[in-house]
Amino acid sequence: MSDIKQQIFQELNALEESASRLRATAVNAGKQTDLEVAILTEQVKTLRDKNAKAYEMVNESISILKKLK
Repeated sequence: MSDIKQQIFQELNALEESASRLRATAVNAGKQTDLEVAILTEQVKTLRDKNAKAYEMVNESISILKKLK
């Protein structure tokens, strides 16, 4: 009977360790996802700024060309 209890405790300990590893993996994955979202958000902001500047330059170029006609 003592062997069975010992085996049960060993299996419970192994299960607890597995759960801890999974929890740590989930936390790290969450942090990685947050970092990726922050990077992508910054990249999108930069692209929007560049597109806005390009739009302004194109409009200015069109305006200059119309004046030259």
